[in-house]
Parts: sequence; C-alpha cells; structure tokens
Amino acid sequence: MGLPTPSPAYTDAVSGALERLRGVGFEHGPRFVNHAPMAAEALAHMGYADAVPGWVDRNLRTHTYHEVPEPRWTIDAADGDDWRSALGEFSRVADWTALFERELALAPWREVLARWWPRLLPGMSGVLTHGVIRTAHAVRAIARAEEESPLYRNELAQGLGYWAARYASHTHGIRPGDEYPRTGHSEGAATLSALDRLVAEYAGRYASVPQRHPVPLIHSITGPAAVRLVVEHLPVAQHHVSYLVARDVSASMLDWFSVPEPQASAGSPQAPELAEVFATAAAIGDEHAIKLAEVAVRHQALAPDPRLAAAAHAANQGLARFRR
Repeated sequence: MGLPTPSPAYTDAVSGALERLRGVGFEHGPRFVNHAPMAAEALAHMGYADAVPGWVDRNLRTHTYHEVPEPRWTIDAADGDDWRSALGEFSRVADWTALFERELALAPWREVLARWWPRLLPGMSGVLTHGVIRTAHAVRAIARAEEESPLYRNELAQGLGYWAARYASHTHGIRPGDEYPRTGHSEGAATLSALDRLVAEYAGRYASVPQRHPVPLIHSITGPAAVRLVVEHLPVAQHHVSYLVARDVSASMLDWFSVPEPQASAGSPQAPELAEVFATAAAIGDEHAIKLAEVAVRHQALAPDPRLAAAAHAANQGLARFRR
C-alpha cells in the first residue's frame, strides 16, 4: 500500500504537534505512555488535520507528564556490550534518544532503522509494544515527508529511544540485544499478508470476547499493525522474523490479560461503516480509540475483513464510557 502524497495540511498538523510536544515526557501517572505524537499523526493521516491542535491542547491540559530523566553517559553504538547493558533501563532514555539522534544525523533513516530493528525487535513487548508503535508513526511521517525534517528525525529518535529504554523480551528467552534467530524465510509479500491476517485475527478476538477493561488487549492489534507499517521500509530478509515476533507478542497478551477463547458460535458483532467508526473515535478523543480506528481503516484497505471495524467499534463503545 503506497503512502499518499503528503498534503500541506498533514505536514503542518504533524509538524505543529511535534513542535509543541518537543521535550514532553515519555510517560505520566503510574507508567502510562505518552500517546500524543502517535494520536496526532493518526488524526492527521486520516484527514483530521484541523482537529490536531485542539486534541494536543486537551492532551497537555489533562495529562501531567513526568520529566525526562537527565542524561547519564553516552551509549556507544559500536560497542555491543555497552548498548546491550543499557537496554530496558528507562533511566537511560535520554542517553538512548541521543544515540539515535547521532545515528540519524550520520546515516539515512532507513539505514539506521534496518540496523537497529533486529536489535530491538526481541524487546517489542515492553510497555505493551508502545515503543514499536511510536516508532511506526514516526516512520510513516518521515516516509511521507518530501524533505527529511529535523522534527521527524527527532521523533523517530524518540520512538526508537523509548523502545530501547523500555525493552522487555518475552520471545523464546532471547537475551537482551540478541538478533532474533534467522528463519530462512524472506518472502516479503507472503509476510505482509501474514501480518494482515494476524491483525484481523486479533481484531476478531477483541470484538468477540468481553473485556475487563477496553484498553490492554487493543495492543495485540496495534502492535502487529505497527510492525506491518514499518516492514515495508526494511530489507526483505527482516520481514518474516518481524512477523514471528509480532505473532508471539500478541499471543502472549492473551495470557497476560487472561483472555478466554472465543466461543465457536461467536461471530464479530455488526459495526457501522469505518468512516463513521473513525469519526466516533475522533469525537471520543481517546488516543487508543483513535489509533485502533486508524489501524482498522488502514488494514481494511490492505485486506478487507469485517473484524477490523468490529474491533474499533467495540473499543469506541468501551472507551466512551470512560469519557462520560
């Protein structure tokens, strides 16, 4: 699926949001994630650029973000022992971000991404995949840009840095920093289709199983969708392994959140048209609703499946109750 030509509205909205969010902390409350850059980009991507400034206003007004930890010492990208020892250390998030700022200043962003993706991939599950999700929204923004913007490079460094600082491996006991084992598979198109099916599968689970809380299991959908968004910019040899990790992480979430198996007779509930579903998500204003509805629209264009709209509609219904 090709990226649309960047419009002035998209560029202005995303650039304006990133400028206002520069320096805002990565988390708030008891380790809740800063979704503002991701949701702002999703709104702009969906043609809601005019809504972005107001959404950012409300987000900054209603969230008290933690200060970013002070830099400690430089992480050496050329020293595997050094950077491995810093993985999963949130106190080093400023050091990680600085590393990626240096890397992106010295090499094209796709080259940096391809070099670090297999290093970070085994730690995808950290903070419910928000590192890879933030990275994916930054990748889409920088890929759509006619010129490489320092703001977009900085946001990509923030996404990668947060991913590294909240690295947590749940994939077959791989030690931090190891590249995921080679599989011998390199079929790019087949892997993209497998990721599409994975997103639809977990959308179906989300829509058909009652949720104790509407948010956590959303990431079993948005996590692999983020991987799908990025892999088109990676070497084909990295595609299949990316699918394997995404599959493992989404499956792990079923255990983490004690999600029962859907009943054999359970089908996806009926949902409105996706344009209406996204409009509802935007009106609710919840970042999870916005991001899931954008994923549903995106994947409906890639591989149509009624479970996508059903999941986004179910999330809207659940999250609307928290906004009353």
